[in-house]
Amino acid sequence: MAITTAATGEARTEPATGRRLTGFSGDPGYFRFKEYRTFDPQAVVDVLRGRSAGAVFRGVVEPEICTELSARFWDSGDRERRTAVAPSYYLGTYHFHKTTEEYLDESERTTPALEKVLDIPRDPLTGFYDGLAGALAPEDVTVRRAEHGGRQACRGLLRSWHGAGDYTLDPHEDGSQCTDPRQADFEIQRVLDHHVCALNICLENGDGGRLALWNIRPDEASRRRLGLEHTGSPYPMDTLDGIECQWLEINAGDIYVFNGAHIHAVEPNTSAGSRRTTLAGIFGFVDRDTVVSWT
Repeated sequence: MAITTAATGEARTEPATGRRLTGFSGDPGYFRFKEYRTFDPQAVVDVLRGRSAGAVFRGVVEPEICTELSARFWDSGDRERRTAVAPSYYLGTYHFHKTTEEYLDESERTTPALEKVLDIPRDPLTGFYDGLAGALAPEDVTVRRAEHGGRQACRGLLRSWHGAGDYTLDPHEDGSQCTDPRQADFEIQRVLDHHVCALNICLENGDGGRLALWNIRPDEASRRRLGLEHTGSPYPMDTLDGIECQWLEINAGDIYVFNGAHIHAVEPNTSAGSRRTTLAGIFGFVDRDTVVSWT
């Protein structure tokens, strides 16, 4: 099994057997969530640049904003339900398993309802991307939504997972879905070095609902062997045996970002009637001077 360390970039090789995954695994300095009590956009840049696996900003979104956005989401008549892959209630749209045109059509269709919910002072999604843009401006890097043919990707995605089983969101990674041939004309397929960053702003969460992040970014050989090269989901649990995993406790008001090319999952809430609702997005470099976001 070929493993590349973040510290040295050197690979050590072990025999690949059965369904064992091969790919990138980082050293302890890389594979951890750095914790902050205020929002520090430079820590997000570290994730974007591949210097850190993740960062969490504790309690940086005011409770009244979390409560208001969550209530607006659940009260929205435009909220939809996804019952197949990654079952969820959501507002906005996913690019997963669609053509570029289908995704952009749905982005346009859902924008009015999404913006109605997000139309509050100190919208945390705007605050996050404005902060990131400010941190990257001295490097002459632009932050914007992904585009194609003069149309923009969805700005954000409100969602609440409701899948049953050991995980409410099964083990998966976000890099493979950015190679779908149906989106070959979409600029997100140029995301550099597999640093596909996942953004989550937690609006509510009960007991449980932790994020699991495994210290593996599967390579193309592993993805092809499992038939996941364009979906990245789901990874069978036996393929994760022996791979280091971090569990991140999540509370309302937390913002967390991580390298979504690592396999990750979400456990269900354990208390009756509790919900895990987040405002989410994906972002990454498509060239040296441009970061784009999508959903």
